[in-house]
Amino acid sequence: MDLVAMLPGVVEINLRDLERLNRLDPLEVFTVFDGQTVAPGDLVASVKVGPHLVPQSIVAAGEALAGRANRIVRVRPFRPGLPIAVLVRESISGAARERFEAAVRDKVDGLGARLLEVRYLPDAPGAVTEALGDLTRRRPRAAIVLTAGGGTTDPADPFFVAVEALGGRFIRHGVPAHPGSMVWLATVGRTAVVGLPSCGAYSKATAADLLLPRLVAGQPASAGTVARLGHGGILNRHQRFRFPAYARSLEAPDG
Repeated sequence: MDLVAMLPGVVEINLRDLERLNRLDPLEVFTVFDGQTVAPGDLVASVKVGPHLVPQSIVAAGEALAGRANRIVRVRPFRPGLPIAVLVRESISGAARERFEAAVRDKVDGLGARLLEVRYLPDAPGAVTEALGDLTRRRPRAAIVLTAGGGTTDPADPFFVAVEALGGRFIRHGVPAHPGSMVWLATVGRTAVVGLPSCGAYSKATAADLLLPRLVAGQPASAGTVARLGHGGILNRHQRFRFPAYARSLEAPDG
């Protein structure tokens, strides 16, 4: 018996209860990776047994465990039309600007979200704070703000200063995955703020392309969400299937 996705979204696997279920010989339950992005009709999980006859007690034990577990397998759907804005703290013009904006639109459109705007800022803390405050407080408020052009290792970077000035909270300075380990995550009010790595702002598939789908699907901007990226966080070209469809056509990550 196969379980397929009905909606586009992110697969969530309760790994502990999945393992407990598979300890019941001869039940066999197998799935795609936790955190994998799927489209409608994609196979998510399957159930089989080896023998033709299975004791009723084993089937009953499996049913009981599945009933007690909190959704061993589920697809958390993307939130359609989720408003996303982009702040860029560097001067980009001509073909480079077109390439950057096309990459951003591919990410947003590929997850069924809505791009509010791409705003270019001068390299000044006041301007960055004002822009971030506007996007996180206005109506419609940006649910996610992507930032590019910042100094991810500089504590005095205007993006970091802006988050603190607006009473925001830093979740992680970097994520446990590569390439893209310099992605950072913060919140300002109810808005998630994601710092894109330089390699992921254009045409490289990175850890940002694993984190962003989770946020669009409604997983919290939390340390727990980031920590789960570590399992399978070596994102070499053999892991392309784990990325959203828009990222599978990007330059292959080196791992």
